[in-house]
Amino acid sequence: MSKSTLLWSVALAAAAVVIPFYLDASWLQDGLFAMAAAIGAIGLNLLTGATGQLSMGHAFFLAVGAFGYVYFASVPAEGGHAALDGLGLPTPVAAVLAVLLAGAAGGLFSPIAARLKGAYLGIATLALIFIGHFVMSNATPVTGGHNGRPVPPLEVFGFVFADTPDAPLVIAGVPFGALERLWFLGVVLLLGAGLFARGVLRGRPGKAMNTIRDHEIAAGVMGVPVARYRAGVFVLSSMYGGLAGVLIALVFQQTVPDYFGLLLALSYLAMIIIGGLGSVAGAVIGAVFVSMLPRLLTRYSDALPLIVQPGQEGVGAAEAAQILYGLAVVVVVLFLPGGLLGLVTQLRLRTGRRIASAPAAKHSLTPTPETRN
Repeated sequence: MSKSTLLWSVALAAAAVVIPFYLDASWLQDGLFAMAAAIGAIGLNLLTGATGQLSMGHAFFLAVGAFGYVYFASVPAEGGHAALDGLGLPTPVAAVLAVLLAGAAGGLFSPIAARLKGAYLGIATLALIFIGHFVMSNATPVTGGHNGRPVPPLEVFGFVFADTPDAPLVIAGVPFGALERLWFLGVVLLLGAGLFARGVLRGRPGKAMNTIRDHEIAAGVMGVPVARYRAGVFVLSSMYGGLAGVLIALVFQQTVPDYFGLLLALSYLAMIIIGGLGSVAGAVIGAVFVSMLPRLLTRYSDALPLIVQPGQEGVGAAEAAQILYGLAVVVVVLFLPGGLLGLVTQLRLRTGRRIASAPAAKHSLTPTPETRN
């Protein structure tokens, strides 16, 4: 690890620890949604960026993780017009089972993913969105129907990731509620997901995945089990989506089927394209960009031209964000093949070269005894 990388890592870790002490609840919630999006984008980048498999159904696996956690952790109860089922398992067990359930759903689809590629796989995975939305809207005892169902808070060794008015937690004069507690959980999950994916990409599996993406026939000739790798990466990507879905459910505290639709699936594709295909850092950068842009546009709409306040006629923050997503994708495809990560890398290299060349230039301008004579 280079010195600059180490310094950046330390700075980001320090910022992650300090942020909950200064930001309000709305910003913390948006940050947690960005973390969940980054986890899901890392999984999709393993599939699409590193292996070259186009998936447009990633939101389906987020829904499986979210609703799976709620079902496993909830106790049977009356909700709305129908009874809600649940297993009432300990919440950590429910979270793990939800991630495994998403992986199992990916495993059921993996034979198709092993045989299809390109646009054909994209259309096949797109069907998962419509099938999933129909099931989520009609399996009322499990999902709660169109209105969804509440999410039980996570509890680990007696520590509850929720607001506790009876026993408030105060650190350095700052009350730590549900969002502050979930913030550190999100940081740990994102760090673990990123490190694991980075290890996969830098190891033998990552080299095989890149070979399949760039030269599928050559990969088969070299002895790489192409179909097995495609199926395995699809399952791994599904588990990343399930983990992101669990975190989203914990933050949102209510699972709603309409959230896990086509727009969310397209947003994840925008994340990995804008951030940079085939890299963990690119997925994180793209997820933060796509997740935080509507929030920033809404907050500073007064100072921005052509953007109106919510409820007024004109282009709102959400519409402006979608337009900017489209423009960003076009710009990245045409001019920045490496995405925002590639742009940051280029700027860092240019800055390093200028700093390295500055002492040499200064030394060349210093007069010597030979130049004086």
